[in-house]
Amino acid sequence: MAFASTRGPFPGTRMRRLRANDFARRLVRENALSPNDLIYPVFVLEGENQREAVPSMPGVERLSIDLLIELAGEMVTLGIPAIALFPVVSTEKKSLEAEEAFNPDGLAQRAVRALKAAQPALGVMTDVALDPFTTHGQDGIIDEQGYVLNDRTTEVLVRQAASHAAAGADVVAPSDMMDGRIGAIRRVLEDGGHVNTLIMSYAAKYASSYYGPFRDAVGSAGNIKGGNKFSYQMDPANSDEALHECALDLNEGADMIMVKPGMPYLDIARRVSEELKAPTFAYQVSGEYAMHMAAFEHGWLDRDAVMLESLLAFKRAGCVGILSYFALDAARALQ
Repeated sequence: MAFASTRGPFPGTRMRRLRANDFARRLVRENALSPNDLIYPVFVLEGENQREAVPSMPGVERLSIDLLIELAGEMVTLGIPAIALFPVVSTEKKSLEAEEAFNPDGLAQRAVRALKAAQPALGVMTDVALDPFTTHGQDGIIDEQGYVLNDRTTEVLVRQAASHAAAGADVVAPSDMMDGRIGAIRRVLEDGGHVNTLIMSYAAKYASSYYGPFRDAVGSAGNIKGGNKFSYQMDPANSDEALHECALDLNEGADMIMVKPGMPYLDIARRVSEELKAPTFAYQVSGEYAMHMAAFEHGWLDRDAVMLESLLAFKRAGCVGILSYFALDAARALQ
């Protein structure tokens, strides 16, 4: 262990002295949480004045674009810097080749344009992945055996990212885990003149069992039909591999990197942030949110205190920001 204490023995050193009074605790606090640290993931659906509850995520709703605009106004007032969009795609628009993903008039693209027109200062992040658009629920184009084809998928992801940038997205966030897709996306953004469009790579995305409620929310759970994503998302048993994934994506042109899921993988976030010295984010995913909400609704845990403590844990682990379904409530509690 590199750490060696320079403090003397008790009673010359009493660690509790600095905890005895509120002013002292505030002065020596190592980490702090603010609305500036939060990104709010939202699910957008077609229509007007439409809202649908997500049963497995109490308090989370799918919203039509007009209601999303209202929400964005509140986010700006609360000081939340960015929103992350996840479209809910109707069955008839899903296909084997995921063509709807790069439709310039697709739901995500229209939502981006509307948000940037209404709240130009709000950062808009888009999900670059094909699972909402495929009939099988996988994050890419598959072969006859159901294997996700890396390079063929990347071709579609590039077109999707380019369409998001053209619509005005501030950040494109590839969440697919295909090899080489960051470099391919960066090249097309540069060639298209989108030199300031940021890439936040889901660089260390694990094949986790915590994603279930999210797949319910975007409507891909039924499509995958018991399948898995083990051939492209990371093995939860691996840690060193995450560093390779993150380093490769940074080398290819990612501006920011993400660890997903969040709290069960804080050790990964700490290693990535310490060893790579790049802006590191984490996603407090749907399963984490659902577990917290279940405990809150039963009265087993104090809602605001635990919510804020859970988010502070990401800051302590070295994250500069957190995607969380608690973002709105946390920003309100922090006012």
